Amino acid sequence: MIDFFIGLFLANLIVSLFTTRLYRLILWYSLNSLSLGVAALLVGKELNDMPMMIIGGVTIALKGIALPYILKMLSIRFKLERIITPNIKVPYSIILVPAVVVFTFYLTEPIIHMVGGNQNYVALSIAAMFLSLILMLEHKNIAPKIIGFLSIENALFLLGISATGGMPMLIELGIFFDLLMAVVVINLLFKKEEVQNG
Repeated sequence: MIDFFIGLFLANLIVSLFTTRLYRLILWYSLNSLSLGVAALLVGKELNDMPMMIIGGVTIALKGIALPYILKMLSIRFKLERIITPNIKVPYSIILVPAVVVFTFYLTEPIIHMVGGNQNYVALSIAAMFLSLILMLEHKNIAPKIIGFLSIENALFLLGISATGGMPMLIELGIFFDLLMAVVVINLLFKKEEVQNG
C-alpha cells in the first residue's frame, strides 16, 4: 500500500510537468502532498511511530489542503495569469522525464547499499527533486516556480522518511520551512501586485 501512494506521489509530480493551467497545477500539488501525507501515515503505522503518524496528518492538513487553498485564493486576488505554458515542449518533456528517473537510479547505485529503508524510495525521492527543479525552470510565471519549490520540499520529506525510517526533527524543520515559504509566497505576490499597479 505504501508503494501505491509513493507511486501516486511521483505520478502527480510528472503530470504537473505537462500542466498548462494554474489551478490544475495547484490541484496536482495538493494531490502530491496528500499522497505523501498518507504514505507518511502508513510508514508511521508500520513502524508504530506516533510522531510520524502525527506529522503525516499535519502534512495532509497543511500541505494537502491549507497551502493549495491559500495559493488559489492569492492567485484569484492578485489576478495571476491562469495559462502557464512550459518553456520545454511536450515531446522533449516526454523524453526528459524517464531519462531523469533512470539517471537517478544509476546515480544512487553506489550509495544505495548504505540506506536502511527501501532503496527504491530513496532513488524515487531524488528523482522527484530533479523533476521539481525542472518544474521550476520550465516556467516564467511565479506561481509554478513556487509550486516547484514546495515540491522539492515534498521530495526532501520523502527522502527523510525513506532513508532514515523517519526523523522527527527533520520533519519538524520541513514543516517550519513550509510556513516560511508561505510567508515568502505572500511577500512575492504582494511585490508583484505593487509592480503591476505602479
